[in-house]
Formats: sequence, structure tokens, C-alpha cells
Amino acid sequence: MKTFSLKAGNIEKRWYVVDVEGVVLGRVASLVAKILKGKHKPSFTPHLDAGDRVVVVNAAKVRLTGDKREDKIYYWHTGHPGGIKSRTARQILDGRFPERVFEKAVERMLGRNTPMRRQRMKSLFIYGGAEHVHQAQSPEVLDVRSWNVKNSLPIESKRRG
Repeated sequence: MKTFSLKAGNIEKRWYVVDVEGVVLGRVASLVAKILKGKHKPSFTPHLDAGDRVVVVNAAKVRLTGDKREDKIYYWHTGHPGGIKSRTARQILDGRFPERVFEKAVERMLGRNTPMRRQRMKSLFIYGGAEHVHQAQSPEVLDVRSWNVKNSLPIESKRRG
């Protein structure tokens, strides 16, 4: 019996479109990361980029559970002494590039293997609105909302006052 090993020439990439309006960020980001890695395929090979391409629409309308919209902080450093900067998830989602919250969530779920992560992130296309330019690839629609009732439950804030 021989062990199957996927070769780079045998990889078939499919296109998927996911509407994330009203869906919980972490739940849908983990599913998208799984598709980008190729773990949903029986031919998964960790050292090859065998994942599919994913188009995400309505990323600006993704939901955060609990108080994460106000309390989740994204940090970065400018490279200068004392140059640590921060923004809350609310500031980013209400700002100019709301799709960056979804991008960071997926990117951080892909692991620390930087060259492979960069290669997989090139297969992710995120749009803040409902329109995208990938109609020619005829992407298959994934209805993430119907997979689990927890994916789109109304979220109540626990904050008092």
C-alpha cells in the first residue's frame, strides 16, 4: 500500500463566495481559514498551498460577540521609539477600511509559517460591500449562516450602564 502525496501539478483550486453579514467573526474566520489551508479536502498536504480561493462580501457588517466591538484592541508599531499605536474594533469597522478586521482574524488563524501564510492570504479576497469582481470565476456560494444556529444569533452586550 502506498501513501498518497499530492504534487503541485495536481492541485485543483475552486472558488467560493461567503456572505458574512450578521455572522459571528470568529466562527466564519475559522471556516475561511480552513478552506484557505485546504483542510476540507481529502488530499490535504501541509507543505503545499492546496486550498481554495475565497471571496468574502459584506465584511463591514460582520458581528462581534459580547463587548468585543468596544474592548478588542488592535496594536501596531510604527518602528520609532515609543511608536506603539492602537485602535478598537469599533473604530476600524466604522472607519475607512472595515474589511481589515476580517483580514486580521483570518490571517492570525493561518499559523506563523510566514511564506505559506502570505501565499494563502493571496487567495482571500475581501470586500466591505455586497459587490465583487469575481463573477467570471463563477464562485460557489457557501451559506455559513445556515450551518449552525450559533453563527448568526442576536448578540446582546453584557456591558452595564
